[in-house]
Amino acid sequence: MDTEGPYIEDVIRFWNSQPCNIKHSSQQIGSRVYFDEVQTRKYFVEPHIPAFAEFGYWKDKRVLELGCGIGTDAVNFARHGADYTGIELSRESLKISQERFEVFNLKGRFIEGNVESVDDILDQEQFDLIYSFGVLHHTPDISQALKAIRRIMNNKTVFKLMVYAKNSYKSAMIEEGLDQPEAQYGCPIANTYSKEEISELLVQSGFKIKSMSQDHIFPYVIKDYKKYIYKREIWFENMPNEVFKALEKHFGWHLMINATI
Repeated sequence: MDTEGPYIEDVIRFWNSQPCNIKHSSQQIGSRVYFDEVQTRKYFVEPHIPAFAEFGYWKDKRVLELGCGIGTDAVNFARHGADYTGIELSRESLKISQERFEVFNLKGRFIEGNVESVDDILDQEQFDLIYSFGVLHHTPDISQALKAIRRIMNNKTVFKLMVYAKNSYKSAMIEEGLDQPEAQYGCPIANTYSKEEISELLVQSGFKIKSMSQDHIFPYVIKDYKKYIYKREIWFENMPNEVFKALEKHFGWHLMINATI
């Protein structure tokens, strides 16, 4: 771990102060309509997530989500019949996920914990899927996290993860001071990885990479988006959809990997 950089306590404070996607609806937090609007907005802006997660495939199978946030993907695994467990570092996010499952009368298990020690938390437990979307780039020591994940996998477990892509449109905008990694300013850790870098980390930790792809460029005018108006920036508005999709494929912010051991 980099002892000179931010610590896990900084990450906890950040996500407790504003859980990810908590402002995806202006309705009363915790209400059914609030959760419905959060899901609609998330999958409208990030439509590649359901296809990557393959919610329906995991019916009657054991799913572990590392970093469940406020539970948008979690409820979809559970709705499709998965035996769901979620681990989350942020206590505030975890409370909302638990409340969400209660609102929709879904079954799931939730554990407050750090992905870097998931093997200690879930000693001897086995899962069919370990899923981590947009989480591992926020932990201080991703190598430690990957090794811990590897220790709770067997040769039938699938590991699906998303990390931020270094070779991406958004990363270039951040580098030029024109954007920031998260909606909330001041994220203490938001690392980016090239395909080569994340591949090396995974292989060193004992994984076999089955597929890797990029997706997701956020095209909307921020001031309008905050008002729930989906108006594209003019350079994206005038771009043919096939061109935009090609850019997402090569310069998307989300680097998505399927791996096994």
